[in-house]
Amino acid sequence: MNVQTKPADDIARDVAGLVAELGRRAKLAAVALRTASTETKNKALSDAARLIRERRAAILAANAKDIEAAKAAGMSEVLQDRLLLNEARVEAMAKGLDDIAALPDPVGAKLEEWTRPNGLVISRVRVPIGVIGVIYEARPNVTADAGALCLKSGNVVVLRGGSDSFHSSRAIVALLREALAVAGLPVDCVQLVPVTDRAAVGELLRATDWLDLIVPRGGRSLIDRVTEESRVPVLRHYDGICHVYVDRDADVAMARDVVANAKMRRVSICGAAETLLVDRAALDTHLMPVLEQLHALGCEVRGDSEVVKRDAKAVAASDKDWRTEYLAPVIAVAAVDGVEGAIAHIARFGSQHTESIVTGNAATAERFLSEVDSAIVMHNASTQFADGAEFGLGAEIGISTNRMHARGPVGLVELTTYKNVVRGHGTLRP
Repeated sequence: MNVQTKPADDIARDVAGLVAELGRRAKLAAVALRTASTETKNKALSDAARLIRERRAAILAANAKDIEAAKAAGMSEVLQDRLLLNEARVEAMAKGLDDIAALPDPVGAKLEEWTRPNGLVISRVRVPIGVIGVIYEARPNVTADAGALCLKSGNVVVLRGGSDSFHSSRAIVALLREALAVAGLPVDCVQLVPVTDRAAVGELLRATDWLDLIVPRGGRSLIDRVTEESRVPVLRHYDGICHVYVDRDADVAMARDVVANAKMRRVSICGAAETLLVDRAALDTHLMPVLEQLHALGCEVRGDSEVVKRDAKAVAASDKDWRTEYLAPVIAVAAVDGVEGAIAHIARFGSQHTESIVTGNAATAERFLSEVDSAIVMHNASTQFADGAEFGLGAEIGISTNRMHARGPVGLVELTTYKNVVRGHGTLRP
């Protein structure tokens, strides 16, 4: 009998046993991976990249099954875009693995060292966190990114992808495990929860005996559930309510282009701009050139009274619009009283993800960068650069809006901790 068709009690027992077995294997694999050489890990990554390229047809066929099921279930086009793989996106996955292989290995790096008056030499050295659980929705590229980043940083990873991307994720994990075997590493360094039952998420959140960190990637309902229920430490990524502020000293053409790219390059990613703020002193000169470009690209504008008065195509914004991550071709637009007003608006409505200022005034820019309390702050750049690969990290396991441990793109270094190494000479404490 398939686990999905058994009575509820039997399913719960099966899922609990299945997740416990994943944990047992993960702990065993972690022992070997913790001390694996950089060369061995890089070989696994390079082989995985090669396999992804060679077998892209199989990956695309698996993804086609997921897309077909998504359409049948009535999934929105925006979410389908998150789910979709094509030749370019498969190549981007492979390139991400190559890029990660080319990066310095953080494991074993000495952070600092000092000598005590008694002769003890104390150093802090980077080490893997251990076993990481990644719970995510829709995006099959997360499977490759998370697997590769965890492998290079010496962490075993247990992936629980969404049911929407199940076939895609399974195809990608199979190639990662094949590459691990060729490199002589345990295949269980990368595991995928093989069922889509939601009970598996609950089991992971309670797995304090073997899981060291949970990284959720998905909508607010998933993040809320993980944050509220997890007994395992969580590195969370909340809404991407990203802002672009156009200052009175901004170049109009630059403002037009930056806002258009920040909003419309790809509306379904967390770094897409959701709110545009315009200096009240620049409304008559800067607002309409920016909005006309957005309209031309098919973006709906929801504005405050100042915006609606100037833009006949804009619709009136509600209070909810300032707090909404649309992930769609919709943007909220408000007039603010200079950089001080922009900072205040972001503090009130933002999700501390990514914010950008467009201005030619260096002092204004520095104030914005200093006073806006978000994980990523930018000057004269599109918020769509909020991405691990664009930061030179090879890829990312997510954009952390946490304050503890890591903020912004989470790459190799952020997936390590450190241990204290103390060397003595028969040193005794008096």
